[in-house]
Amino acid sequence: MFHFLRILRSGLSALMLLTLLMLSFRTLSALSPAQPGECTVSLQVMTGEDQGYTMKVAAQKRAGLLMIDLESMVRALRMSYRNEQGKLVIEESLGMPGTICTIMAGNNFVLVLSRNPELPKRIIQLSSAPVLKQSRLLLPVSQVCRLFNVWLDREVLYNQSSGQIRIRLDRKSIGESDGTVGTLNDDGSLDAESANKRAETERTVITGIEVKKRSDGALITFSASGIASQASLVTLNKEGYTYFSLEKAFGDISALTKVYSGSVVSSITPKQASGSGLQFTIALDNRLFVVNSVEFQRDNKHNRYTIVVHSNANAQAAGRNDKERQIARVLSRDIEKWKLDTIVLDAGHGGKDPGATGGNGTSEKDVALNIVRDLGKFISQKWPDVRVVYTRKEDTFIPLLQRGKIANQSGGKLFISIHCNANPDRSVRGSDVYILGAHKTKEALEVALFENSVIRQEADYTQAYKGFTEEYLIMSSMAQSAFARQSASLARHILNPNYQQTVNTRGGVHQAGFMVLWSPSMPSALVEVGYLSNAREEHILRDRQEQKKIAYTLFQGVQAYRKNYETASMAAMER
Repeated sequence: MFHFLRILRSGLSALMLLTLLMLSFRTLSALSPAQPGECTVSLQVMTGEDQGYTMKVAAQKRAGLLMIDLESMVRALRMSYRNEQGKLVIEESLGMPGTICTIMAGNNFVLVLSRNPELPKRIIQLSSAPVLKQSRLLLPVSQVCRLFNVWLDREVLYNQSSGQIRIRLDRKSIGESDGTVGTLNDDGSLDAESANKRAETERTVITGIEVKKRSDGALITFSASGIASQASLVTLNKEGYTYFSLEKAFGDISALTKVYSGSVVSSITPKQASGSGLQFTIALDNRLFVVNSVEFQRDNKHNRYTIVVHSNANAQAAGRNDKERQIARVLSRDIEKWKLDTIVLDAGHGGKDPGATGGNGTSEKDVALNIVRDLGKFISQKWPDVRVVYTRKEDTFIPLLQRGKIANQSGGKLFISIHCNANPDRSVRGSDVYILGAHKTKEALEVALFENSVIRQEADYTQAYKGFTEEYLIMSSMAQSAFARQSASLARHILNPNYQQTVNTRGGVHQAGFMVLWSPSMPSALVEVGYLSNAREEHILRDRQEQKKIAYTLFQGVQAYRKNYETASMAAMER
């Protein structure tokens, strides 16, 4: 009996051992690389003194090179990214305002843009282009170190003996960026990118372009480093373009982009073509010059590529060009007379004068001020050449006559006053645009009387407005006759279809005797953006996003007016 149990235990032990061996084999099979050559590299990230972490980064060994999976590297650095089929866009915020780095398969140039649009873009050149393998971007470890060092300005090193990449995110590199790029030898010394330097001698890099004007044309010289490149020239077409291409050549696109004046060569625009080639589009001015021929020469001794342009001046075109310049000078002087360079924005009411008040307590003065500020921002952003003048930018009381003086003294070319309406009939809604003139409807007169009543808020209004009765102001609209047509044009452009989408427009252009429109000596309009007495419109008018929409549709109206006005003025000058 005991002998049988011993045999049974031996058999069970053998079976359990076999089972464990099979499970271990399956586990090892699951953990083994899915493809030959796949491996991982240890990434040590230092985020502060004695602070940091270590993670594994996916990699591959291809033809003796250790290729790093860029997406895995970015994940390990805890950066935001998106993979767009062969293009990796990475965002970092190690410093303010942060940058966005774009890496593309097959492209030796990496684009770095700052989140601050005023800062210039940067181009980082790699000696090896990233390789796309099954939606993964792979790059040699030496070039990965170079990329992240130059981009982030941080110390990035690869220790070949330990197989570890080390990056310090807590401080910037000391000295030149390239001084801390590369790999460490077994003895700990830095191999200063010897592989990259070898690669530099095995390719063509265009280092500069020089254009020399000659009496019979121009000489274009491309300076280069590295080995000679196979070059080709596609000569002049009827549009004036010549195309110069270099195989397996590279260069700084932004530095090699050139624009010239007074020469047969107008511009040179480089493009990094697919297959690691560089193509230059050379624009020749075949309007002022008669281009006879374009030739290509190569200076092997100095490693230069030269393009010779043979041309003669086009006497007829040159004479016409002189006339055009003379006319342009005359026009530029006259343009200043009619140029719409100053717009005056008037926010109705303010301070002790709230204007109309809605059922939920919304004040006309607040709505008008917000819309005027938003409109002013749109004008300043879209038209940097146009000055915006505000009759008030805060919650202050400004007399009506003073508003007109501000407009006139600032040299305004356009005056727009923003208001909200009110009516005892709370169902009335919509927007209206008014210009100065004799009222044609009882409703227009009532609106004018309500807006003009603000003068009673002024301490000395009886003296300041002596003789300026409402009836007299209406009759005095003739003082604005010189601008009546332009004011009506402004009002019609404000009442455009886009504006109707934001606020329901009840009618066309109205005329009434508004005091605020009487004194500005320029095209003027008063806009009632909606009725605070209407509950639905009050809800819209007190909403900041809706106020911005209203301001933008007003800007679109002013934009349409400006285009029409300047076109008409130019046409009048040419007659």
